Amino acid sequence: MNNRQLFLQHVAQTSDAPMALEIVKAQGMYMWDAGGKQYLDLIAGISVCNIGHCHPAVVKAIKEQAETYMHLLVYGEFVQSPQVAYAKYLTDHLPAGLNSVYFTNSGSEATEGAMKLAKRHTGRTEIIAFKNSYHGSTQGSLSIIGDEYWRNAYRPLLPDVQHLQHNSMDMLGQITERTACVIAETIQAEAGVLAPEKTWLQALRKRCTETGTLLVLDEIQCGLGRNGTLWAFEQYDVVPDILLTGKALGGGMPLGAFIASREVMWSLTNQPVLGHITTFGGHPVACAAGLAGMKALMEENMTADIPAKEKLFLELLKHPKIKAVRSRGLMLAVELEDFPAVQKVIAHCIANGVITDWFLFAANCIRIVPPLIINEEEIRKACAVILAGLNTL
Repeated sequence: MNNRQLFLQHVAQTSDAPMALEIVKAQGMYMWDAGGKQYLDLIAGISVCNIGHCHPAVVKAIKEQAETYMHLLVYGEFVQSPQVAYAKYLTDHLPAGLNSVYFTNSGSEATEGAMKLAKRHTGRTEIIAFKNSYHGSTQGSLSIIGDEYWRNAYRPLLPDVQHLQHNSMDMLGQITERTACVIAETIQAEAGVLAPEKTWLQALRKRCTETGTLLVLDEIQCGLGRNGTLWAFEQYDVVPDILLTGKALGGGMPLGAFIASREVMWSLTNQPVLGHITTFGGHPVACAAGLAGMKALMEENMTADIPAKEKLFLELLKHPKIKAVRSRGLMLAVELEDFPAVQKVIAHCIANGVITDWFLFAANCIRIVPPLIINEEEIRKACAVILAGLNTL
């Protein structure tokens, strides 16, 4: 059997129609398959490869750390320099109140940790989330994602969870003194790039403060430069009590984190001791890679020209079949009539050397979330392929 057949037979599948491209190399903006065909990447591993594939600084950091040490002991027992260095660098680029980092293996695990932390710190049980939100696929994070289609098959889920209307002032009164936390994506990603009004997010922050509720902002997809600033919440002049990050955090390696104040995070150290533990969270190789990746993002000033790149995409993506284009930096959703139309355009793009995808809660939208290093020529090429695909509808 060839690799594709072995993949379909032995690797657990998540759908009955995977792309099943056999990629043998990736560098910068591009991937290559087993036949040597080159693909321009418009989805960056779903917002993971913000600085491009195999950035030299990240590869170097991985090699050096792998030769020094890898796994030593469960999280939090030994002083591991890659964890310490990355936690310090992260908190240096965050508001003062976000100064304690708990590293996890993934964004979903960061969500789980934040939910436990909020309950433990407040002594409350209610969690409020929003319709069309996405926070991960584990049982706890699944309980708070905002789409019943994805939740229903796995009930019963966590009790005492409310799903309210996103970006609605009317819902604020439902946050009370029994609410442990409110969890919101700063920019709703899987809903097809839905950005809230600044006044609403500020009012949400105010209501959480009034009721002693922790505000958790999920920037697993939209953080680390994706929306044009390092953190999306910077654009709203609010600061969360807990920040969730992941995807691009590891520079291409598996890494997530929930970040809070040291005072709040200390709640996990007692009653019970080891209130949240992980074996591989904050793996030294992943932390070394992530630190190198974030330094590259900052030192190479990759966010500087994101507004210009966003503007070019918006100028080029005009076609009678496009109903709307929603964007926030280099996170764009191109809305078409329906999912079959999106599938046909995606197939055309892949056949013509461009990788794109769709959104979980907005299947009628084409996903465009390329590495931040995409240049003008590549944007023009990608849009030309998409427009040609639209002409086939």
